[in-house]
Amino acid sequence: MTNGASLGSAVAYFAAASPVRWEGRVVDDRERFGRYMRDVVRPRIADEASSFDAELRGLATTGMETRFVERLLRTVPVPQGWEIGEAFAECALQDDSDRQVHWPWNTVRDRRTPRASLPGADLVGFCCDGQDVILLFGEVKTSSDANTPPGVMSGDSGMAWQLEQSATRLDVQHALLQWLYARCRSEPRHLALYQKAVKRYLESEGRALLLVGVLIRDTPPSERDLKARGEALSNRIADPTRVDLVAWYLPVPISDWPALMQAGAP
Repeated sequence: MTNGASLGSAVAYFAAASPVRWEGRVVDDRERFGRYMRDVVRPRIADEASSFDAELRGLATTGMETRFVERLLRTVPVPQGWEIGEAFAECALQDDSDRQVHWPWNTVRDRRTPRASLPGADLVGFCCDGQDVILLFGEVKTSSDANTPPGVMSGDSGMAWQLEQSATRLDVQHALLQWLYARCRSEPRHLALYQKAVKRYLESEGRALLLVGVLIRDTPPSERDLKARGEALSNRIADPTRVDLVAWYLPVPISDWPALMQAGAP
């Protein structure tokens, strides 16, 4: 893994226990982080909402219709910290020069349906390495917990347990493959990636996967956030499955992210 140039991050720690590696990255520049959140992450959360909003407003021809459109648009809630964290994780992974990651579908589109959720993982996509393509399943945890590791890393809703489920449970993998196929089949480029990745997955009997765990923090860096979980996963998961854990230590409190995202918004 290399430093994320877009964010100006520095590596705080790095270790590995095959097939797992874990790393902590620190972002110190508040202004640069703010620009990244507004210029890169905010459009990911908004997706195509701006054009949708403009279309609705353009179709309203009376004052009453215009007022109703504005009421309708205001029903979209302000994104919460964990939603912003997931969007940040998608952007940071895609911008990472050490990986060539493709997200064929913006999961924000699914979250717009009340109570909708992705079956079995926060992140689903592809990772390319030359001509090879493998499936990428990921989990994202966002936490201000002062404890190290934070509570979101523990228990049956913790990162390690969820990644292990993605690695070992065929029912989870089946649901993710089906979800992914439905979102790739109409786009030839994405369908080609899907077919390459799934062919490799089938040849490996379900083991050719890249599992990514992203922990997002507004606390000082500590390898304890990831070390125990990384070592535990190394004893439970074997090649050719790969596991990458990365913790981002960011300079703005998570509670301030919604306001930061709106700063300078039209």
